[in-house]
Amino acid sequence: MSKTYAVPLDVPKSEQDTYIRNIKTITHDSGRLMLFAGDQKVEHLNDDFYGDGIHADDHDPEHLFRIASKAKIGCLAVQLGLVARYGADYPKVPYLIKINSKTHLVPKSQAEPFSNLLHTIDQVVAFRKSSKLNILGIGYTIYLGSEYESEMLRTAAQVIFEAHRNGLVAVLWIYPRGKAVGNEKDAHLIAGAAGVAACLGADFVKVNPPKGEGASSAELIREATLAAGRTKVVCAGGSSVDATTFLTQLWEQIHIGGCSGNATGRNIHQKSLDEAVRMCNAIYAITVDGASVEDALKVYHGD
Repeated sequence: MSKTYAVPLDVPKSEQDTYIRNIKTITHDSGRLMLFAGDQKVEHLNDDFYGDGIHADDHDPEHLFRIASKAKIGCLAVQLGLVARYGADYPKVPYLIKINSKTHLVPKSQAEPFSNLLHTIDQVVAFRKSSKLNILGIGYTIYLGSEYESEMLRTAAQVIFEAHRNGLVAVLWIYPRGKAVGNEKDAHLIAGAAGVAACLGADFVKVNPPKGEGASSAELIREATLAAGRTKVVCAGGSSVDATTFLTQLWEQIHIGGCSGNATGRNIHQKSLDEAVRMCNAIYAITVDGASVEDALKVYHGD
């Protein structure tokens, strides 16, 4: 049994060794996840990959794989199609397959958010077997508060159950979003979302950092990490900010808020390959190695 995780009872005995190996690999046996998020190629179209402040290296999707192959990460979260295209050249990268996605083109004023399955767990498992790639888990997004939430909740429950039956780690992205939601960053609502992830049996849940008056985001997210119980909470990285600000926020989320890692995309891949690798390694130093902000900044600056 893992040092950090008890094996969920929906993992059959025949797959327990695989699950333990995957959970140890994805966390480097630290209990914390450094998730490099590359799923925005669908979610945000090309907005995050081309434009002012975005390095030219990021124009090419292979940039994600180049970073992941050179940097210290827990896993690269990306859609199966990209892994099918690039995975043969990057066989040692640890992958998490994002099995649903939607673009940001349809506004909430036009339609309630809904993200349907792109691939089934059976297809992911078959691809893992045929490709022999290092596929450790799956990710699925729920928009809690959407009028389609019941469909997404049911699908999430099913894919987590099937993922565990095949020894895969299951990560949920849960965002309160829709006409019924007044404040997507409300700490109490985000804590509720984290609790939903626990009820669905997720290993990790990715949420947005909460915002509110009179307390820092790290203090506010403590409610969510308590509500999630044995499901580990990781924070979304958000838009690009300077390295000191980002690494300080990450350290506080872990050491004040009780988070178990991060899910970071733009603050990594919008940089040049060299800088992105150094940023990954700095994030890893805080998340997995327990480094201070000062020591992580030394990693980032290449000192």
